[in-house]
Amino acid sequence: MDRELYGREAALDDGGLVARLCGLTRHGGSRVAYEHGDDPPVTVFTGGRGTGKTALLKEVRNRYRGYTPLALLDCAHVEPPADHGPGWTPLTGALSELAVQFSPKVLGARPVRFPRLSLGLVAVAAIGWSREDDERARRDLQRLGPLLATVDATRGAAAHWVGKVLAKLAATFAETAAPLAGVLAEATVETVLEEVFGRMQRSAEGWYGGYRNAGGRGKAGLQQLANDFEQGGRRRSEAEAFLVGALTEDLFHAYTGLRRGTRVGRPLLLLDNAHEPLGRQLVEPILRARAAEGRRDRLVVLAASRVRDHEALRQATRTRLPETAHRAPCPRGTSVGSGILAVELTPLSPAQTRTAFDRYDPAGRTPAALAPAVHRLTGGRPLGVALLGRAAGEAPAPLKPGLTPGRLLDLTVELREDAPPVPVAPALLAELLPVPRPGPYAVLAAAHDEESARVLAHARLASESLDGDVALRVRDRLRAEDWAASAPGSRHFVADPLLRALLLHRLRFEDGDHPRYAAWHAVHETLRRHYGPGPSPYRLHHDLALGRTEDAVAHLRTTFPEPDVLGWLGRLRFVASAPYPRERNAAGPDPRRALALGQAPAGGQAPPGGQDPTGELPAGLDADGVELHLSLRRLLHAVWLLTDPLALPDDEVADRLAHELRRLSGRHLSGSGALWDAATHWPRDIRARRELSLPPGREDGV
Repeated sequence: MDRELYGREAALDDGGLVARLCGLTRHGGSRVAYEHGDDPPVTVFTGGRGTGKTALLKEVRNRYRGYTPLALLDCAHVEPPADHGPGWTPLTGALSELAVQFSPKVLGARPVRFPRLSLGLVAVAAIGWSREDDERARRDLQRLGPLLATVDATRGAAAHWVGKVLAKLAATFAETAAPLAGVLAEATVETVLEEVFGRMQRSAEGWYGGYRNAGGRGKAGLQQLANDFEQGGRRRSEAEAFLVGALTEDLFHAYTGLRRGTRVGRPLLLLDNAHEPLGRQLVEPILRARAAEGRRDRLVVLAASRVRDHEALRQATRTRLPETAHRAPCPRGTSVGSGILAVELTPLSPAQTRTAFDRYDPAGRTPAALAPAVHRLTGGRPLGVALLGRAAGEAPAPLKPGLTPGRLLDLTVELREDAPPVPVAPALLAELLPVPRPGPYAVLAAAHDEESARVLAHARLASESLDGDVALRVRDRLRAEDWAASAPGSRHFVADPLLRALLLHRLRFEDGDHPRYAAWHAVHETLRRHYGPGPSPYRLHHDLALGRTEDAVAHLRTTFPEPDVLGWLGRLRFVASAPYPRERNAAGPDPRRALALGQAPAGGQAPPGGQDPTGELPAGLDADGVELHLSLRRLLHAVWLLTDPLALPDDEVADRLAHELRRLSGRHLSGSGALWDAATHWPRDIRARRELSLPPGREDGV
């Protein structure tokens, strides 16, 4: 059954990128003209965690399995077998697994056989065997059984050939005092050829005559391959690259043998996490053979890379997924990397997010503004949209009308039918940032830059610093995971709004200290002290995170007459970007809404920090000062609410924001234009779910 992969039609449609590369519509419905003839590029889908790379590869597998040979491998999770010999490496293990996946029969064609790869892996398996430990040889040979079964299922799957190989090895040991890898490899290969390979398949040995120093002699090539593999270093890399060539040669032979023309479509090699070293070990030999030797192996490689700027992609042709819907040019140059087409997976559009929410909530019982708010929070990241949409759909009916993105994080969601529901926020955080201990990341998510992160690490994470600077280790891990830390233009150490919101949610709620929230208070108090006694924007930012707003209002009032109105608006925007000290599963409207509208919170609900709903006015203000103070209090709470990624958009509060800014424009002696522009453009920015622009109206903000 097809999965709902919104925004991925350019790759998955019947005339989309995958169909044009492999020559088949989904489920083998019909032929499609090959866009790149007999030279398809290696296509690498790029994007950070949660952008849908794995889901896309799995959907390709689901649609094409049974119609063309294919294999899917996660290059980050190739598990070594227990007590394996030195002939096993992640690459040899991966090649064996890939061959087994490629081998099943598909519609209208015989199974693919892998005699060349089998001989090569048999040869390198022998390098760790010794006279004293024939049990290791037995285990290694039995592990090769599924691979050899692709050559002859009746013989390869049987166990009798293992005993004959061991007997041959025993005789070899008796004839040589110091057995070498090549000698053992020859003895093993000879027995396997006799016991498993049929007469027509034994010619596959000759392919190894092209290996270095083989001089056209297959057995000599296999001996040299085993020796090089045992040597390690560059020689092992050469041997492993030749084994990758054996895999592609076996696939190619299946399309050009005696029954050529009977296969429709091309084989698909799907590599997840291809930015890992194993991914490069698998892909680079294919690219080199195509570039240097003019090889036309007919293999379609679709890979996924979390690292957009991986060094292997420097010479790639880059494009975005929507641009590949009908055509995906990939001009070839002389470099190996020019054979790569790097396709960036774009975020979902607001309309696609809305469609996803409609699927999970077909009755429309959640607020209409919920999907746009989730889109703002997630940036259209498919994993976040899907998980929060599922949480909205599974929420109890009485809760649905009052859902916000923040309340979705408080819910549980059923990810698997055979497992109990899991909390949304921790589940999403674990997918986006798979680290053993997210606690230090949650603490540092409150920081603004490396300096404040170090202050927090010194004060709150002393026990974490045994092996170096905690802040720098966290920064480097975020960069490695493609989460920009302290990105240009950001005033937050963790720049991505979704990741930062999840980490701050953990900081507030996962210390088990409701209602004191000791960890939250300690972190923000630490940063508040760091920024000194004066009312700097950073100190006031953390005042708001602690639920204290009056100092911020007073500072905005005293600095309002200054001529730098754009600077004043920037400080307002930054102070109000503070995380709101939310209560879990809080019922009723957000207290900030009432304060923004000049009202007391409904039902006597206390505003953040437990302050009086109307707030105490500073002493010594005249009537004009009181009016300005109350206007700025309303403005601050309006901006705080409307820019909160965990809150819903609110048209009434946005209108009040515009009203307050226009009134302030009439009060200012020299900066009325900037305030008037903010009254016009900031509500538009809010309704468009983008950051408040500065100067107001600038399309990209600052």
